[in-house]
This record gives sequence, C-alpha cells and structure tokens, in this order.
Amino acid sequence: MTTTANRSPVRRVTPTGAAQRLEPLAERLLGGGLPVRVRMWDGSEAGPEDAPTVHVRSRRALRRLLWEPGELGLAEAYITGDIDLADDLGDGLRAMRRAMSERGLTPPAPSLADRLRAAGTALRLGAVGPRPPVPAARAGLRGALHSKARDRAAISHHYDLSNAFYTLLLDETMAYSCGYWTSDAPGYGPADAQRDKLELICRKLGLRPGARLLDIGCGWGSLTLHAAQHHGVRVTAVTLAAEQAAYVREQVTARGLEELVEVLNIDYRDIAERPETRGAYDAVSTIEMGEHVGDAEYPAFTRILHDSLRPQGRALVQQMSRGANAPGGGAFIESYIAPDMHMRPVGETVGLLEGAGLEVRDVEALREHYVLTVDAWRRTLEERWAEFVALVGEETARVWRLYLVGGALAFEERRMGVDQILCVRPDRNGTAAMEPTRACWYGTDR
Repeated sequence: MTTTANRSPVRRVTPTGAAQRLEPLAERLLGGGLPVRVRMWDGSEAGPEDAPTVHVRSRRALRRLLWEPGELGLAEAYITGDIDLADDLGDGLRAMRRAMSERGLTPPAPSLADRLRAAGTALRLGAVGPRPPVPAARAGLRGALHSKARDRAAISHHYDLSNAFYTLLLDETMAYSCGYWTSDAPGYGPADAQRDKLELICRKLGLRPGARLLDIGCGWGSLTLHAAQHHGVRVTAVTLAAEQAAYVREQVTARGLEELVEVLNIDYRDIAERPETRGAYDAVSTIEMGEHVGDAEYPAFTRILHDSLRPQGRALVQQMSRGANAPGGGAFIESYIAPDMHMRPVGETVGLLEGAGLEVRDVEALREHYVLTVDAWRRTLEERWAEFVALVGEETARVWRLYLVGGALAFEERRMGVDQILCVRPDRNGTAAMEPTRACWYGTDR
C-alpha cells in the first residue's frame, strides 16, 4: 500500500511563454489587470478568456512600443500587421474601452524604473533592436505651423490621396462630411443622407436663384454642385487640395454649370486679399474645414466669414467639436490622418463667431448622425477591401480601417461631436431678416 508520505510531490509547471513574461509589466503600466486576451507569437496567452483577443504576431510589435510608447506605437503596430485583433476591430476596441472603464484602469505615467523593466523584459524576449521603419503613410510635415506651405502639405496628405480612392469610399454625392439621416426606411442610404444634409444647408442659408454663395473648403463639390444645380445659385468654390479642384471643375463642365460655378484652388486666407469678395456674398458655407484652420488662426478665419457677407447675409459652419483633451484628435490622427488639425468645444467656436461680429442664430448637434455616416464608409471599406488594398496598399488600407473604426467610436461615446452653426451678419440697424421659425428648414413648425 502506497502512503501519502511515499508519493512524489506533484510539480506545478508555471507557464513561461512570452505572454506570461509580459503580463506583470503590462498590468503595471495599465494600472490593473489586462482588459484583453493577449496571444503572442509563440502561442502563449494571458488575460481574460472571454475578452477580445489581441494577436501580437512578432517581436517587432514590442520593439515599436519601446521606441514609440502609447497610442502611436500601438497604432503603427496595427498598421504594419504586427498586432491584430481576432474579431471585428470595432467590437474589439469597444469591448476594450468598456473593460478599462468598468475596471477604472487609469494608466500611470511610466517611471524610469518601469522603462528599464520594460527594456529588460524585451531584451529577454529578443525584441530589442533598432527602431522599426515608420509606415510610409505617416505624414512628415515641415515648416512653421499653419504657414500656407505647411497647410497645403497637410491638406494634400489627406485629401490628395487620390480621387479614385475617395470615389471608391464615398457615395455618388462625393460628400466627405457628416450626413443628415432623416429615415430608417429600407433603401434609404448614405447618398440620401448626404442629399438631405445638402438640402438642409441650402434651406438654412436661405438660398434662392441668383444668390451668391462662397463655399470655403468645398471638398469634391457636393454642396457647390447641389446649390448651383438645384437652387440656381452662383457659387465660388474654394479648396486647397489640387485633386479636389480638378474633380469639381470636371463636374462643373459635365453638368453644364460653367456660368454658375467658379473653382479656386487657393488658401482660404487668399480670399481676404481679393477685394471683389468683400461684402459680396449672400451666404458663406464651410463644411468641416474649420478644423484645419488652427487655434491661433481661427479668429482671422471668422473675420473672413463675416467680411465676405453682405449685411443680412448668412454663414453656416459645420464643424467637429472636442474637449480640451487631445484637440488634434490624438497621436494617431495627428500623424496619419489630419496633421495640424485643431478642434474645440462647440461653445468656444460659437464665442469666436460672435467675436467676429456674426450673430449665432441656431446650433444643431449631429453627433449620432456621424456614427451612421462613418459606419457606412467603414462598411464600404470592408466590403471592397481587396480593391482598396490594390489601390493604396495594405498599410494605408489599415490606416483607414483604424481611422474609421476609431472615429465612429469617438462620436458614439461622446468624445467628439459635430454641429451645424448658423450665423447672420445683421445690418447696421441690427436687422437679421431671418425667418421667424424653423418651419421652412424642416417642413414642420419647429
């Protein structure tokens, strides 16, 4: 008979894979337990089994984080395929953020000891080495912030990716801004939401045949073309992006709108240097362009809006808003999507418009509409993934996947907003000549 005393002790084997080596360090840097399941290149895993699974596919991912800690390093590891998610990226990011919020995880600023510990762990895992190449899609701007040359380069980085890319991504209106979703009926889609947005803007601006509209940051001409074609408006369309200007001119010719539309490939600041524009317009629109102006430059921008209008003329600003934290959108957005962008709370924008002498008459929040809009773009990207990769390459396609997924979450979680702000330039007597109600904008007595 074998007694307990004679039995060999059971030896418990402690896993020593890459995941187990990294888990204590990751928890220290996160300020708590892992919010995700991590699967390493050697097959080892750590973290909650019911959480989204993050694949760390190579040691190079750790090397990227050593050289570029935080959001940008993680983003670049995803862009290059060194890190991936097992499931849908949006669902994974949403679950990760929810887990961090529920657990109250607040990553502390890493100390020198933390950095040395991280370097030591990476060394033992064979992940130490020279800085990995920066993905080609990263912007590399030079020159003084918001100089005309740098602004042109910043706009070109994003909007001159190619007209073929945006034609593939966007609907037939080529509107690259928040739509206005007025129906959930079957068959109602992104193009309908954009047309409803364009029509709403025209109504808010009170556009009539023969009226003059200055469209600053006209994009691919969605509002310019709609106002000219459907309302008989004479439009001066301004864009800093050469690809956009070429596209709008082609559309103007194709639609026979040469007598109504002038397209200028200039900086918005050049408008003030054209004496014929002063007080010449019945309406001014700027649809998600003000984010690119810059904080220090925004008061001068609002003066251009004011000075371009005749008395009783109207301006409509559709613009994204954000709190004081990361006004540029964060390291990834600022490096890969919209370098030098600046957003602020909507109340601050209202104050700047009023400071220029404009009277703010209406503010309409469209935050939930942007979730629907960005989700539509993301679906197109996923459904036509092979075409996007063939057109711009795998890394750029992954940049846009991360951008669209992250953008939809930012609006969904109220970290970002978007608003239509309608202003008027009253005449000397204070007369605005505005409609007494919103009925003519919406077709209801609101």
